[in-house]
Amino acid sequence: MIRHDQFTVLTNDPSMTAWGWAVLDHDANIIDCGCIKTAPEQKKRRIRKGDDTVRRVSEINQRLITLIKKYKIRYILSELPHGSQNAQAAVMIGIVTGVVQTLADVFEIGIEWYSEQDSKKAILGKKAATKLDMIEAVDRVYDVPWTNTKYIDEAIADALAVHYVAVRQSPALKMMKG
Repeated sequence: MIRHDQFTVLTNDPSMTAWGWAVLDHDANIIDCGCIKTAPEQKKRRIRKGDDTVRRVSEINQRLITLIKKYKIRYILSELPHGSQNAQAAVMIGIVTGVVQTLADVFEIGIEWYSEQDSKKAILGKKAATKLDMIEAVDRVYDVPWTNTKYIDEAIADALAVHYVAVRQSPALKMMKG
């Protein structure tokens, strides 16, 4: 059984451009949070688009691996991306989903997936919400070290909303908390 003082959760709002994340302890206190930002640079770097995508994935992987090791992550929560505007967006959804699941598998960490609608419904009581609605709702529940950078705070808020719904719905989290 995992001791309470060893229980850390990594919660995610996965994205290729602005990956929101937060690390929380057993009492749902935020230990650390942030956003992994990557941008296409194939023209600037004079490399193929596919090679640039792999570079971005590697940057995300390295940051998440660092978090997992630094904070001894014992459980992962993640929004499960859905829908896409185009074929490229569909590819990116597959990539970020694969990144999270692969890290959970490699490090043998339990993982749970929640939909964006699950998170919004749990924290706001409705399935539709603006990014500002989410930030305000999360701010009422968590002591967040906001950055006042819009895209970062939006990503962090969405990651924390995933944690919020999991605390209410996850039998595994309840069991591990003791």
